[in-house]
Amino acid sequence: MTIIESAVEVNKPVAEVYTFLSNMNNHQRLMPENIYNWESTEDEARFTIQNMAKLAIAITNRVENQELTATPTEKAPFEIELKWTVAENGAGTIAKLIISADLNMMMKMLASGPLQKLVDHQTERLQEILG
Repeated sequence: MTIIESAVEVNKPVAEVYTFLSNMNNHQRLMPENIYNWESTEDEARFTIQNMAKLAIAITNRVENQELTATPTEKAPFEIELKWTVAENGAGTIAKLIISADLNMMMKMLASGPLQKLVDHQTERLQEILG
């Protein structure tokens, strides 16, 4: 299993960050430009990653003010899990995005860089949006 993660500090309470992340409609604002055909509800999102794959994911586990887990609802090119964790850090919140992907060596070489860029972009956007 390949683990790709990125963490950021947000100057908002844990509950506010968790509430934002728990609505998949908000995740479109976190995505880079190479994500298109976005459709979402509060619990599910469908989108296309340019030159890679179409994904449909849904929140499958919620631990209020701690973590959210999303997994594919349709066949994905490889097994993948996206998990956001939030934890209090003084006056703010540490938000971490962790992608666990079952990649063979070839896929790992091709996908690791773009997946790392994706998690870094999402955590940076979260910090910009929520301050």
